[in-house]
Parts: sequence; C-alpha cells; structure tokens
Amino acid sequence: MPFVFAKAKTVIGFLDKNPTNHPVAAIDSPLVNTVNVPLVKIDLYDSLCLGSLGLARQAFDYAMKGFMVMKSRGELTNGNIISIIDFSKPSSEKRLFVLDVAHYKLLFNTYVAHGMQSGKEFAKQFSNKPKSNKSSLGFYETLGTYFGGNGYSLKLQGIEKGINDNANKRAIVIHGADYVNESFIHSQGYIGRSWGCPALPERQHKAIIDVIKNGTCLFIFSPDNNYLSHSRILNHGAGPMLAFK
Repeated sequence: MPFVFAKAKTVIGFLDKNPTNHPVAAIDSPLVNTVNVPLVKIDLYDSLCLGSLGLARQAFDYAMKGFMVMKSRGELTNGNIISIIDFSKPSSEKRLFVLDVAHYKLLFNTYVAHGMQSGKEFAKQFSNKPKSNKSSLGFYETLGTYFGGNGYSLKLQGIEKGINDNANKRAIVIHGADYVNESFIHSQGYIGRSWGCPALPERQHKAIIDVIKNGTCLFIFSPDNNYLSHSRILNHGAGPMLAFK
C-alpha cells in the first residue's frame, strides 16, 4: 500500500522492544463490571501496565465488552487473544496491543498505520466505503492468511454492519509495510499511511499475524461519538455509549 507523510515538528525516541516482564495478575483476581463488561478482571489493565504503555482505559474497556459479546455469540474460534488498535493515539506511538487474556500476557505492542484519508498524525475520519482510503473502526474477526501484493497478509471480517462490514470488499487486511518504522517517525514526526489497512512493521508482521490469525478478535478504537453511538456491539444491553470527556 502506498504511503504519504509530512514534516516533523518534534523528534521522539522509542524503545525497540515491547516490555513483557510486568507483574502478572493472579488467576483469582477480583471481577468488575466496567462499561457493562461481564466478568472482566479488574487488574488485567493495571497488571500489564497498559496505561503506562499508552493504551487508553476507554479503549480497553470497550474492547473487552465487545470481546465478551463476540465470545457469547460464538463468533470467535480462538477466545484467548484480543488485539486492540487505539486510534486516540498518534501514529508516532505504539498503538497496537495484542493480549493473551487467558494467561495475562502482553504479546505485542507496536506501531500500526491508518488510512491516508483518515488524517495525518492522528486518524480522525473513518469510512466503510470502497476506495475511500480511510480506516474503519469497530470489531473484526481475523480470518486466514495469504500471500499477495504486500506479502504475507491476514484477511479480516468486519462484523459491524454499516461500520466495517465492507472490509473484504475493500481488501482491508493486515500486512507489513516498509513505511511503518521509527526512521519515518524521527524524520517526519509520524509513520506513513495506507489505503485503509492496519499495516504493521515489516520486521514484526509475520509473527503478529501468526498469533492473531484464524478467529481472534480485533478492535479498532477511536473516541468517535458517531461510532460509539451506532455500534450495536458496544450498545448491546446498554444505553448509547459516548466518548469520555
């Protein structure tokens, strides 16, 4: 997928390796119902230090609610893994989080691109329309892998009607891209952008795809009130959800 970028305002340094040695919560940790999430362990977010790594609490809570809804509907063949992309963060930050919720582990934390028409440093505009070159928010089920124009790639099934269900028609997949790297951040201020795919660093995409393929949950989040108020999954069993102020 092609990319575009602009001049940097600041230069930011980043650690190359995601930390996975944070304290792990006990299996019998207390349970809490956050934003109507059934049986979500309260200390998963804190024990993995997800807040300090940049994952918004709002993104995590909404992700876990939808994850549980998908599991209850039998829409996931692998209910141990959830991937969260937090578009409330700029692309210069590591905003993909892959979690093993069964074993309380952070498996990956890295960069991910958004669509070129969604914004520059931040993704702010979203679409489900073909040829929009914008990212689509919401919940996805990961499918199988294939080799295409962008090499080893992962198909996605958008499960939110009118929000991301054109993912296959739009060829929205997870793949590696040479424009998703820290060199672009240091020189331009943010990474390159895709045609709408959540593109990953080339040195990590194969390992990530192999972990999340075949029936896991992917949630792409933004504090976008249009999405939050129209998502049937997030509003399952609750009143309309709006972004936290």
